[in-house]
Amino acid sequence: MMRGLARAAAGVASALVLLHLFFTAMIFWWAHHPPAATAFMNERMQVLREREPKAKLRYTFVPYARIAPTLKRAMIAAEDAKFVDHEGFDWDGIEVALEKNQKRGRIVAGGSTITQQLAKNLFLTSSRSWLRKGEEAVITLMLEAMLDKRRIFELYLNVIEWGGGVFGAEAAAQHYFGVSAARLGQEQAARLAAMAPNPRFYEHHPGAPGLARKIRIILGRMPAADLP
Repeated sequence: MMRGLARAAAGVASALVLLHLFFTAMIFWWAHHPPAATAFMNERMQVLREREPKAKLRYTFVPYARIAPTLKRAMIAAEDAKFVDHEGFDWDGIEVALEKNQKRGRIVAGGSTITQQLAKNLFLTSSRSWLRKGEEAVITLMLEAMLDKRRIFELYLNVIEWGGGVFGAEAAAQHYFGVSAARLGQEQAARLAAMAPNPRFYEHHPGAPGLARKIRIILGRMPAADLP
């Protein structure tokens, strides 16, 4: 029995090593190449195609310089004000999230930084569990070790979801405003940032209570946002 357990443990360890070697190889590739798709894109497309077999992904990767500074500032202000300073984790934000989760008795907040969100989008599913958060933490460390902040932010802005099948700044700008990501104005950028935590809901409920307030708060914080 002990030998069987030892073999099983060795098998799990070997699988984990191979998995993280794969993650390492993909991050190395994405340091200089745009992702063709991400794990989260594939998950969302599977859901969309169950409803509509001909559903297509709206996703166009654009370089950092072709994304308006207004959107960069809005996303930093809304999602991760300490992005340029931390090493992947906002410990104060995590503490607040843990307190919320304890009060609710379930995971309702993650305190995720931009790097953590990128880790999830690139490699993981949308499921909520402590195991997934642990894997997210490992990938976050890998991203911070292998990529600079500008590349992490560039990837993030290009792969996050902004609606049903809408991924990245360029597709979002075209979908909602009919302009390129390079031409987003301040209020347009603030609206996209306000939508980011729940994009599929806000896509169909643009006048939802609270959204206008979130936009005003983000506009007020944008001038202080530090960009990589």
